[in-house]
Amino acid sequence: MQALILQEAGEEPAIKVVEAETPAPGPGQVLVRVSACGFCHHDRSVMAGTLRRGVGPDIILGHEISGQVVETGGQTATLSVGDRVASILTEACGRCDRCTSGREHRCRDGHGIGHGRNGGFAQYVALSEHSLVKIPDGIDPLGAALLACPMGVALQAVEQTAQVSPGETVVVTGAGGGLGSHAVQAAVALGARVLAVTTSPEKENALRDLGADDVVAAGDLDFAELVMALTGDEGADAIIDTVGSALFPSTLRSLAQYGRLVLLGEVVGRQVDLNPAEVIFRDAQVLGASGVSRAYVERTAQMVLDGKLRPVIDLELPLEQAETAYRLVSGRKPTGRVVILPNAQGS
Repeated sequence: MQALILQEAGEEPAIKVVEAETPAPGPGQVLVRVSACGFCHHDRSVMAGTLRRGVGPDIILGHEISGQVVETGGQTATLSVGDRVASILTEACGRCDRCTSGREHRCRDGHGIGHGRNGGFAQYVALSEHSLVKIPDGIDPLGAALLACPMGVALQAVEQTAQVSPGETVVVTGAGGGLGSHAVQAAVALGARVLAVTTSPEKENALRDLGADDVVAAGDLDFAELVMALTGDEGADAIIDTVGSALFPSTLRSLAQYGRLVLLGEVVGRQVDLNPAEVIFRDAQVLGASGVSRAYVERTAQMVLDGKLRPVIDLELPLEQAETAYRLVSGRKPTGRVVILPNAQGS
């Protein structure tokens, strides 16, 4: 099979499409012919060398996988040859306390797909059945690749972690990116007023099309002042922050009393200074969120079928053009996701 290998990380990474052995599914695994695999900022960070911990050597990246089961490694409880599937972000065991309580994305014995074990920038991938969710009819393979990350990750953060309620005001940072564009939709679907924060003013129309009520420019100004102005000095009930330290402390300053700041992404990987009093006197909550459970992938799929969410895909590329995806994501050019098609003609 053809696979994309990261040979050397760096700002100009060495990546190459090579002929690799098609993996054989082990017990409890299935072999998936990859239809599509989203190019996440996580992949960009590994390629750039800013994310190194736990990354396997010569790793095949890609964790946003959709495809079709073509072989099973023995009897499986939930999947059969011919099933259309999408992956969560973790190769889950299905046995530990976290898996059995619906937190497969934090499996105690799990490995990150496209991080600690080979992922979907290849024509085939072998994965545990506990890492896969059946795709319902009515969702195309490209959109299905986004059901877990970024769509399910965003929905779980907005609904479960931030506990957004109808009528609340929600700020989404990095709103034009993969996570942000779907977090905007999730908050709108839950009945919130959404303020979309972006450094790309050319994405304003697209963000309004996704349901954002207002678009806030995150330039040299402290955008908290704009959030306060738009909320009558009340601030936001919840902030879904997909950017991280680069926008701190504006995010914290944008919070209303009893507000919830959910940290969903970290782009530059630097430390911040935090005055605990800023949290204490707001009665605020600062929460971390990552990954997505199988149940939330299924919920996301149903919301797509119901027309409440839609996958935002900016560009489709064959495997050999992954370097183009890297450059576009590095420059924050795409609205939503770039999707890699490993089995596209010519790959």
